[in-house]
Amino acid sequence: METRFTILLIEVGAAIVIQIALLAAVLSAVNKSTKRLESLADEIQRRAIPTLDAALELITNTKPRIEEIISNAAESSATLKAQLECLDSTVTDIVDRTRLHVIRADNLVCRTMDRVEETTELVHTTVISPIRQVSAIVQGLTVGLTALLGRHGKGGPRQQDEMFI
Repeated sequence: METRFTILLIEVGAAIVIQIALLAAVLSAVNKSTKRLESLADEIQRRAIPTLDAALELITNTKPRIEEIISNAAESSATLKAQLECLDSTVTDIVDRTRLHVIRADNLVCRTMDRVEETTELVHTTVISPIRQVSAIVQGLTVGLTALLGRHGKGGPRQQDEMFI
């Protein structure tokens, strides 16, 4: 039984030695990785710090310019808005005035057309109808005189009296 116990102790000791060797290897790998990461971090820091410093300087130098640009843009926007409001008011006024003038012109044309129709009717009733009547009378007299004079010269007065009656 002692042999078994001795073998067990030897096995446990060998396992512990193997574990220590593995832990030492892991520790060595971690140390190497840490050194690589530190050197990589140093390299990144060495390269990044000048770039970050330049970026900070650029931001610091351009900040007043950017603020001025933003201020100018705000002023321009306000001015443009005011001008557009004025333009809108002017266009609205022009449209309203134009609409009023169109209405007035339409009314004027309608009244003129009505007066032309009234005048045409008045001319027809006061001038053309009497002229037609006078023309009919003159035409009747002309026909009558032509008949009277034409028959008188050809057939004598007697025939004319007979025709007249």
